[in-house]
Amino acid sequence: MKTLLNFLTEARQSNAVVKAKRMGLKTDGHGGWYNAQGEFVAKTEKGQLKFYNKGEKVGEKDQPKSAARPEGPVKQMATARADDQLAGAPQQQAPTGSTGTKEQPLTVAFGRFNPPTIGHQKLFSGAKNIAAGGELRIYPSRTVDPKKNPLDPTTKIRYMKQMFPDYEDNIVDNEDMRSIFNVLTAAEEDGYKEITIVVGSDRLGEFKSLANKYNGQLYNFDQINVLSAGERDSDSDSVEGMSASKLRKAAAEDDYESFKRGIPKTLGEKEKKNLYNALQKSMKTDGKDKEQKESVDMWEIAPIFDQKTLREKYVKKQIFNIGDLVESLHTGLIGRVMRRGANHLICLTKEGLMFKSWVKDIKEYTEVKMNRMMRTKTNPNTLVGTKGYLKYVEKMTPGSSYGKQFINKYKKKKS
Repeated sequence: MKTLLNFLTEARQSNAVVKAKRMGLKTDGHGGWYNAQGEFVAKTEKGQLKFYNKGEKVGEKDQPKSAARPEGPVKQMATARADDQLAGAPQQQAPTGSTGTKEQPLTVAFGRFNPPTIGHQKLFSGAKNIAAGGELRIYPSRTVDPKKNPLDPTTKIRYMKQMFPDYEDNIVDNEDMRSIFNVLTAAEEDGYKEITIVVGSDRLGEFKSLANKYNGQLYNFDQINVLSAGERDSDSDSVEGMSASKLRKAAAEDDYESFKRGIPKTLGEKEKKNLYNALQKSMKTDGKDKEQKESVDMWEIAPIFDQKTLREKYVKKQIFNIGDLVESLHTGLIGRVMRRGANHLICLTKEGLMFKSWVKDIKEYTEVKMNRMMRTKTNPNTLVGTKGYLKYVEKMTPGSSYGKQFINKYKKKKS
């Protein structure tokens, strides 16, 4: 297990690496960075990326001795895994490609929406009003797990578009948008200089602190606004109090009447029931008798309704220990636990980005254990960094070693 000093050292070193790779620069292995034309443009100094003008001696145009043959996807994956300090966690960055400066600000909403509820309708409506005719993008998170994120992104987004037809064109289905940093980086690369993040009132402080903390490091905006879509009342059964946690709880306890009260009327009765069944199947609570349902681990499915058990397990160090790989339920950031507070965690991502999260708003990161080539019968495993993804890339790469082991085994058996 890495020491705290190791983590801090890697954090200082990796800030420059993250920024350089996001800009498409290539390293010479000694702290120097080259652009696509082979020009020496920057150097890592004291953990930061220092740029040089063309007229400076250090920034002279050093053409590469020979054009390197581009790496294939299999080799790229092997390199990525060799450098991966988090055992396969996906990169917290988005693809490059600027389209010029945009004069109007961009408004975004980022969330799990697992499952979507009438409360999310209020969030979207508030975001639309804040956008005031400007562009609005709604980013559903990509995490999948049986407890807190039972619906896979494809299923979740399909239901979102059925429930909220007025926002169908605003809902973005992009597997690269795994965290709020991915969203902010992509917005900057699209040319936006001002961005507004719309969140629930209970998440205002977290997003405001995190988004502004890394402005000027991961992305550069003239202004970042974080606004609330309205007050939330967790004790209310109306729109103000509706949450995905309440619907997961209802599904786990086989309470369909409570469940459907939290679903917009735009979804028909049959589809509501299908969604309910899908949640139960994913959470593995379908087909259980009353006694089994009462033994469901509610502290995992909806921690807000069983904070006592969550607290006990945390205090006894049964969960979220130093070095554990975890994910923020709100921002999508993935990192190792560096410090355990009384009711919060300080975590560090593989790119050296630090974030804080309440214990109730964190989950064990488990997607790195995806070793299957296919996530479902029809959908390939696209979780970068997992063995399953490597198998899929190998299969799709002409001349790769995939399948040869089976051929050799057959030849050996035949001979």
